[in-house]
Amino acid sequence: MAKIKPFKAVRPVADKVALVTCRTYDDYSSAELAAWLDFNPYSFLHVIHPAYANAQKVSLEKRFKAVANKYQDFKHDQILIEEEHPVFYLYEIQSKGQIFTGIIAGTSVKDYQDNVIKKHEDTLQYRVELFKDYLHQTNFNTEPVLITYPDSVEINTFIALRKKSKPVYEYSTTNKEKHTLWKIDTQSEIDWLQEHFEKIPNLYISDGHHRSASAELLYEQDKHLGNENLNYFMSFLIAESNVKIYEFNRLIRDLNGLNKEEFIKKLSENFIIKAKDQEIWKPQNKFEFGMYLDGSFYALFYKYENHIATTVLDDLDAQILYDKVLFPILGIEDLRNDERIDYIPGKQSISVIKDLIDEGEFEVGFMLYPSDINEIKALADNNLIMPPKSTYIEPKFRSGLVVYEL
Repeated sequence: MAKIKPFKAVRPVADKVALVTCRTYDDYSSAELAAWLDFNPYSFLHVIHPAYANAQKVSLEKRFKAVANKYQDFKHDQILIEEEHPVFYLYEIQSKGQIFTGIIAGTSVKDYQDNVIKKHEDTLQYRVELFKDYLHQTNFNTEPVLITYPDSVEINTFIALRKKSKPVYEYSTTNKEKHTLWKIDTQSEIDWLQEHFEKIPNLYISDGHHRSASAELLYEQDKHLGNENLNYFMSFLIAESNVKIYEFNRLIRDLNGLNKEEFIKKLSENFIIKAKDQEIWKPQNKFEFGMYLDGSFYALFYKYENHIATTVLDDLDAQILYDKVLFPILGIEDLRNDERIDYIPGKQSISVIKDLIDEGEFEVGFMLYPSDINEIKALADNNLIMPPKSTYIEPKFRSGLVVYEL
């Protein structure tokens, strides 16, 4: 049974919400970041990237304290306000023809520990520790974990009816997204949602494995303090049919000492290779891979008749590419840390891969077919872990829209 909880959120005042909220910090180039910080005094970027000289020389502790102080400044200046009572939110993002709608709530650390909330990605311990320290020093989080739940007619009906009411916010952003937020604050609605989520046996993390692991670590570190807020972490709960899953494509800097002909010969042991020349080609089905090499595109069809799968992980396209190409032929063992490999989200144009290879920065690129939610759930149900950078999942939440205080 999944436990969700309302919380006393902090959020922007209505007349400044479009100015306050921002994309995830890592989404901005250095030039964009500088422009927004200079142009918009209300941007939440001022909180998560406070102004300080010689940033590289500032200790993490001092940096985190600066974030905490700037956050308090935003509250003091009434840019951010706190709810009077614990609430849930209904949140909708309209982006390039896609509509994502879900519920913002606190989800249970105990459910995470008991595998009621299931994972499919591994985490890097240093990143988990770093974000745990960030949470400990700043005492807030504004990036919810994206969690899916099985489609429910009852919850879908509730959402459809609730969307007819007046929203708290309705605004557009410069990247052409429309955002709408409704407050769910009556006790009857809160009770109804909690009761219906308690009927759901499992939730699945789609995006935010490090954030949820950090919340657990902080809970274990500070639970002796008796702080109820540490028992939960903020999540954006969305029906599994409503997420959009993209692949992560791979770029490799060299052919591991092989020439083009030798490399293609080795590929042909496990793939049927069809030259596409200048035709930009993307995989249309599982077990198909695109490749760009030496100015030409290729279609690679995996020779599945020779395939032996002992777990669901063995059938994952990203794992097949690693097992048959990246490790044995190109000598890439560590997908996280090897500097010879880089990743491009599948929502970006294939021409980006082509340009990077044509410019000489990389030697070869591989395009994958995106996984589906059933693959992700099957891996999580079997306690298996996807290779790093296997999925790029939307929607992406805006920082500063809703803040969970610790």
